Amino acid sequence: MRQEEEFTNSGIEIGLYTLGDICPDPYTGTTISARQRIKEIIEAAKLADEAGLDIFGVGEHHRLDYAVSATPVMLAAIAQKTKHIKLTSATTVLSTVDPVRLFEDFATLDLLSDGRAEIIAGRGAFVESFPLFGFDTNDYDALFSENIDLFLKLNENERISWEGHFRSSLSNAEIAPRPLQKQLPIWVGVGGSPESATRAGRLGVGMAIAILSGDPARFKPLVDLYRKVGTETGHILESLKVGITGHGYISKTTQQAKDEFYPYYSNYWSYVNRQRGMGGTISRADFDKMTAPDAALFVGSPQQIIEKILRQYELFGHQRFMAQIDIGGIPFKKVAEGIELLATEVAPIVRKETSK
Repeated sequence: MRQEEEFTNSGIEIGLYTLGDICPDPYTGTTISARQRIKEIIEAAKLADEAGLDIFGVGEHHRLDYAVSATPVMLAAIAQKTKHIKLTSATTVLSTVDPVRLFEDFATLDLLSDGRAEIIAGRGAFVESFPLFGFDTNDYDALFSENIDLFLKLNENERISWEGHFRSSLSNAEIAPRPLQKQLPIWVGVGGSPESATRAGRLGVGMAIAILSGDPARFKPLVDLYRKVGTETGHILESLKVGITGHGYISKTTQQAKDEFYPYYSNYWSYVNRQRGMGGTISRADFDKMTAPDAALFVGSPQQIIEKILRQYELFGHQRFMAQIDIGGIPFKKVAEGIELLATEVAPIVRKETSK
């Protein structure tokens, strides 16, 4: 069980996120139901909370092959099963959601969870929400810019008057309820765009970077740009928080982790590529390169994962690390084992080393 001294949060925060994909098991070909997937996500969050992890995120998709479209509802359910862990979207497709409704949902979540709600907002790698909610993909960036600016104003003010291009104006509107926290923490999800890093720095919000392949060092210019723009805009450096997210899998040895994870990871990418109308699979040779010590995937023994996180910490000096460990049809038993290893063997050492 989680101990009181673990709540000090010294060093970087360690956590998990899920997108709730419903992927056929590569060994059996069977696919679990959305109902079962949702129950397993809630149980994973409960285990993460009990084990002492710091943050749990839930993504948003509007497709039959993903279980979660109503992220605030999921996080509210998780809030009732957990006590300490922070709860965040990962990510909210801010371009296609009404900022007022979003604020109300997450302010309510904050009250339900005793002040644990956060938001990671992004433009969305998938675009199915645009036609679903009546938006034009030609307005992809303009929608996000307007909506995040409005959301930040809602976060600061109980009453607001506002005019924009894509939604109705607000005239001395009451924005309720107010969250338990003074303001809801908001991060911008960044996939590699300097424009997104510049925006996050200018707004003074956190920046969550998804590093899924290649050499993580290629993202250092983005982090430097974010901090440069943020400080030049007048934000305090300590408030410009960076989070690193990526795919991961932990087992007792690095070789065991690679052998166990490869079928699921290859399955995951084949599945995602088919969703996008693309072909191709990941060979074992390519996978082994992607899991090398200087590559992006967090796959290996606890010691290997520790070394990877600390290597990236030397690059970025980030405040948060989040791993997605439940992709490609991985059985929940393996997910639960990964949570335990991350919480008990990885997190304590990483926190200690990054609190120096």
